[in-house]
Amino acid sequence: MPNAIESVLVENRVFPPPPAASAGAAIGSMDAYKKLCLEAEQDFDGFWRRQANENLVWSKPFSQVLDESNAPFYRWFGDGELNVSANCLDKHVQGGNADKVAIIFEADDGKVDKITYRELLGRVCQLANGLKKLGYKKGDRAIIYMPMSIEAVVVMQACVRLGVTHSVVFGGFSAKSLQERIVDVGATLVVTADEQVRGGKTIPLKPAVEEAFAMGGCDAVRQVIVYRRTGGKTAWVEGRDLWLHDVVAGQSEQCDPVPVEAEHPLFILYTSGSTGKPKGVQHASAGYLLWSLLTVKWTFDARPDDVYWCTADVGWITGHSYIAYGPLAAGLTQVVFEGVPTYPNAGRFWDMIARHKVTTFYTAPTAIRSLIKASAAAPDTAPDRYDLSSLRILGSVGEPINPEAWMWYHKTVGGERCPIVDTWWQTETGGHMITPLPGATPTKPGSCTLPLPGIAAAIVDETGADVDQGNGGFLVIKKPWPAMIRNIWGDPERFKKSYFPPELRGYYLAGDGAQRDADGYFWIMGRIDDVLNVSGHRLGTMEVESALVSHPLVAEAAVVGRPDDTTGEAVVAFVVLKGARPEGDEAAAVAKQLRDWVAKEIGPIAKPKDIRFGENLPKTRSGKIMRRLLRVVAKGEEVTQDVSTLENPQILDQLSKSV
Repeated sequence: MPNAIESVLVENRVFPPPPAASAGAAIGSMDAYKKLCLEAEQDFDGFWRRQANENLVWSKPFSQVLDESNAPFYRWFGDGELNVSANCLDKHVQGGNADKVAIIFEADDGKVDKITYRELLGRVCQLANGLKKLGYKKGDRAIIYMPMSIEAVVVMQACVRLGVTHSVVFGGFSAKSLQERIVDVGATLVVTADEQVRGGKTIPLKPAVEEAFAMGGCDAVRQVIVYRRTGGKTAWVEGRDLWLHDVVAGQSEQCDPVPVEAEHPLFILYTSGSTGKPKGVQHASAGYLLWSLLTVKWTFDARPDDVYWCTADVGWITGHSYIAYGPLAAGLTQVVFEGVPTYPNAGRFWDMIARHKVTTFYTAPTAIRSLIKASAAAPDTAPDRYDLSSLRILGSVGEPINPEAWMWYHKTVGGERCPIVDTWWQTETGGHMITPLPGATPTKPGSCTLPLPGIAAAIVDETGADVDQGNGGFLVIKKPWPAMIRNIWGDPERFKKSYFPPELRGYYLAGDGAQRDADGYFWIMGRIDDVLNVSGHRLGTMEVESALVSHPLVAEAAVVGRPDDTTGEAVVAFVVLKGARPEGDEAAAVAKQLRDWVAKEIGPIAKPKDIRFGENLPKTRSGKIMRRLLRVVAKGEEVTQDVSTLENPQILDQLSKSV
């Protein structure tokens, strides 16, 4: 493993929690936070036993909290049994909240549907009964390839009600990606839709399923259930294909939840690596649910009258933990949105917050940065044109948020009164790990601040030894936690090698570089494999990106490295300006401005050798910047990787031209 990473970004602004955020908060002060951390440190088993017993409904109580005998294949609450769906739905229906709105669904065209906990439970039971009638039971595996919808949540909950392990595939993924996942997981059921609707356009889903089947290897699938979203035409295989409305027709709205072992696989979610086949991250039922629920309570300070909105897709881990499971387990009313933030205009998010009186808003830095640009281009869609007074908490997820984007979010969206919870976590961690608590933690723009109670986060060198404060290194978690990845589906050796390398003393390796400041706050410096090595200096890409985005002309930036004969590696910056994309002499002049700016903000060592301007960056439909494609472009090589998951593949041609 490489040597330590240098930290060059300096951020001194601190924002204490507003008194209104601390009043009545689940964790309302740093003293309360430290007390929970101390409890977890001094009585690890007792802390997690208390949380599991106080927060979950068990059909069979557990006796052992943690079994470490086969590390790193840890088992949590191993002899206990429960049902995740019962903890998300039945608990509230039986507890007096049956008529509380569970989901406010807004379609791409603005149509709004609301469903109560009683109605949601009824629909989940109807589908579970329909699946039972088709012969599906505990231990089966289902692929879910659906648009954002109430139906997607119903399908996920119906699967877990029966003990069917699901694997959700993001609706923007190609037929090839879908086929790989159907084969790898050994699915016997696929649930999809005829089409999905995004930004006023229909995108076929069922045809992609047909294409996946044509590639072979999907013979174990007995049934394909199709949700009729648009009525678009699709091929149909009699006997195999069924309409969702036919499957649930006439089914009872009562279905007893099937108790499963705490370690029963709840879902398998695939993450793409830069090489090799996708990794099927396997999560267990009880530990995952506990942490999803706890983090909703702690990080979002969940309150009974909240209207919570996470803008993620259910195809990602954020849509699992913070749409399909955590908020429902907490009994929240939440907004689920089908569309995109810029349709019919870039004020869509702010308009929805105003109309639905959203109190908690959780979105990605890429969305924030693109909306900063949109506000500059079309001031009538800026957040200050809307009534956002209902907001009390803002959240950020997906990648580190640049300090200047943080400040815009804080001032323009939150009116300088809403704490920002900048959450660091991963598909593999199951839920938030390092994050501010809105009523307790003083925040610093760009820092995810401090680990949650029970999370033993640390920064180490290549031998697993702790690094000195202020130095960069590898982010690790030293102790197990309930929602941790249990395995890579069908590949235990890859699991051990990827996440628990022996040279790091068996700690969980996050794959991110990080440093801690004098207050013990964590700063994520980018993926370990995104670190730049310039003239012997190891720089985190995140810090160079933050410096660029802090320039008043810049809306968004992504930084990668390319081989260089003189410096070993050269910094290549892909930049989106708030104004029009510059060309010719203007581009050269702006590029010089930005190089000088980075030299002033960080130092001459970090100056980009090459700057490319684009109208956008290559992003997946979830908003994730595809930096590995940018590395190919930076080297001047031809992009041969699959780009079907990109929202805007044509942008790669634009970014191939350097200034």
